[in-house]
Amino acid sequence: MAYTKQNCWEYMNCGRGPRGAKTKQLGVCPAARERRLDRVHGGINSGRACWVVAGTFCGGTVQGSFARKQVACKRCDFFNKVLNEEGESTESNNSMLKRLRDTSSRLDITTKRLGIIIGSSGLIGGALMHYFNDKTTGDIEVLGPNSKRLSLRQPKDIKSYFLKYRPDFIVNCAIAPLDSDAQLAFETNYLGAVRLAKMAMQQKIPYIHFSSSATQPMGENLTEEDLQPLSPKLSNYAKSKLLTEKTLQYMHETQGLDYSILRLAVVYGKHDHKIQGFQRLLFSIADQSMPFMLTKPGVRHSYSNTKKVPLFVNHMLENRDEFSGQTYNFADKEPVEMVALIKAIKTYLDVKAPREIYIPYPLAKTGQNFLKWLKKLLRRLGVEIRLPAEMQFMKSFYETQTISMEKLEKSSYRDPDAEETVFTELTSIIYYYLIRWKHLNRITTFSEEVQNSSQPAGEFLESPETLLDTVNQYTHKPLQDHEAGL
Repeated sequence: MAYTKQNCWEYMNCGRGPRGAKTKQLGVCPAARERRLDRVHGGINSGRACWVVAGTFCGGTVQGSFARKQVACKRCDFFNKVLNEEGESTESNNSMLKRLRDTSSRLDITTKRLGIIIGSSGLIGGALMHYFNDKTTGDIEVLGPNSKRLSLRQPKDIKSYFLKYRPDFIVNCAIAPLDSDAQLAFETNYLGAVRLAKMAMQQKIPYIHFSSSATQPMGENLTEEDLQPLSPKLSNYAKSKLLTEKTLQYMHETQGLDYSILRLAVVYGKHDHKIQGFQRLLFSIADQSMPFMLTKPGVRHSYSNTKKVPLFVNHMLENRDEFSGQTYNFADKEPVEMVALIKAIKTYLDVKAPREIYIPYPLAKTGQNFLKWLKKLLRRLGVEIRLPAEMQFMKSFYETQTISMEKLEKSSYRDPDAEETVFTELTSIIYYYLIRWKHLNRITTFSEEVQNSSQPAGEFLESPETLLDTVNQYTHKPLQDHEAGL
């Protein structure tokens, strides 16, 4: 039988090792998290070099730095056990401390877990970054590399980045644009996701992956097991997402991948820099570019609240035994009728369009084909235009798709804001996006008048020379005085 070297948490039976019995109450021991000493003396992370790691919980109390705890450690049975087992191969304390001081390979996370969020500039990724950096208790640190730093299409980028930082978990919410060609969707949504999964397996850490209800058929109360057949007829987006779900499940069953999938429906929330999905509907009504109803009464869809996503991700990370290898639909409990949502937006904006004339799907499809033909014609003339990516899912505007929340409700997760829906959030969302789109000059049917010409925005618009003189006066003052003066 092969000899297996013990780590400190196994020898001491403290319950603070990875997935230990006491981690919920006391947290994971820094020696079990600190990866810069991984494999030293044949241990996991710093499991056989714990005496040089600050903040370990030994003898019933939290220990300080190596300089303060070394006397106590020399009396420790486990310390002497490692020395006897390693003999002349024991790595010197100075050598190990030098590794711990090397921040180029890892952030200082002897007291924190480190996560990597792929797609951090998007709506979901941005919400996760904000939550883990500002809303949690401070025991987690996250990095959000952009595509120039880490491209999912470049295996070398992934390998070098993760070997450098050695995170404790990976969250992937990156996607190629909905209207991407087959190559981009395949490389980003599928191959990139699988490469991240392989890296998670190599480093033995959890992998949280975001998928979409585009992988599911039309219908009502769809469960997690209800999937479209894998077919060439699927859109590039749906096909790549479905392939990923199936591959991650296979890697879990055959290779032990610790993964979880969140399958989102129509996503709504603030701080999205792109006009897509729910924002596309809102924009079309606000800009009065949808003259008639491109749907029919009774068509309903499920909606996912961006604000709630980070809470569930955090809960899954803290409860891996329950959520590992699982897929969960994640949306508001009650689905939304598309006609009712359009009318609510119209009422708030006090606009006439879209008028309550329902365009049948065959006629809408004909109009869509005409626009595609016109696009090709204009391209030949040197005019480049892009149709909304959501148009490829136009059929879903006329068919109901609602996803079941039963599995999520039976889990240990509890929604702290179960009563929030797209309707309760509608006022603040509309206000946020209208102001943003006005400032970016994307809405032409609304005009925003400057309320106070004495404010910088008013001076910027009406008298830039005066504004320049005002700002120049305050550049000689400290920053707080500068801001107060403006």
